[in-house]
Amino acid sequence: MHASVAVEARGGIWRIAIDRARARNAVDRATAGALADALRAFDGDEQAMVAVLGAPGRDFCAGADLRAVADGDAARMNRLEPDGDGPMGPTRMRLSKPVIAMISGYCVAGGLELALWCDLRVADTTAVFGVFCRRFGVPLIDGGTVRLPRLIGQSRALDMILTGREVRAEEAYQWGLINRLVAPAELETETLRLAEQIAAFPQTCLRNDRRSACEQWSLPEAEALRNEFALGMQTLRSGEAVAGARRFTSGEGRHGSFEDR
Repeated sequence: MHASVAVEARGGIWRIAIDRARARNAVDRATAGALADALRAFDGDEQAMVAVLGAPGRDFCAGADLRAVADGDAARMNRLEPDGDGPMGPTRMRLSKPVIAMISGYCVAGGLELALWCDLRVADTTAVFGVFCRRFGVPLIDGGTVRLPRLIGQSRALDMILTGREVRAEEAYQWGLINRLVAPAELETETLRLAEQIAAFPQTCLRNDRRSACEQWSLPEAEALRNEFALGMQTLRSGEAVAGARRFTSGEGRHGSFEDR
């Protein structure tokens, strides 16, 4: 693994961190490649269930490293090929397992696109979101113009895309850009708690339902419903639902309690 990306696996939870605090965790070519490799390894590990993508220091990610672009350093500039990994690394990948973004400070430009790629976003009250690359004529090419409107609606997305203004944590939470908003001191604890909650559920069912929700965007309604049914049948054939029904009849999981699997 490249020095600019740190990976820690504990049980079924993987923590993947961009480690370039000196550059506000901006992502250059090597970092993007290391991020993609780390997430491929996570998806391929049978014991892994949920990944948490974050960064040390006060900022999540300031986007692509524009210093490499300004210097014309081809070895450091983010890749710009139409196929394969995206400029920021994993943004074209569709994993079989969920990823949670853990966000503090600036989450802007390509950093915003990384956060949008994740399934869920937990942020603290210092978080600032924005298409800051608007100021410099740098386009959104890591899914920002696609995922942002799908997540918060066309009108609000265009507000961000056209103006490049900063959107602070409370507004982002009201818009649905953030799933959980917490105090800075609680960010790590709450994010890991969410990851552990997701990891505790029966995984075949969870992943198939997640897959159906992701795949339905590109399908007509009738085909999306068929796909949902096919994936649901895979879950039923796995035996997971029968095992869950037996736990239910024994008293587990009732009254909103999901502590036991």
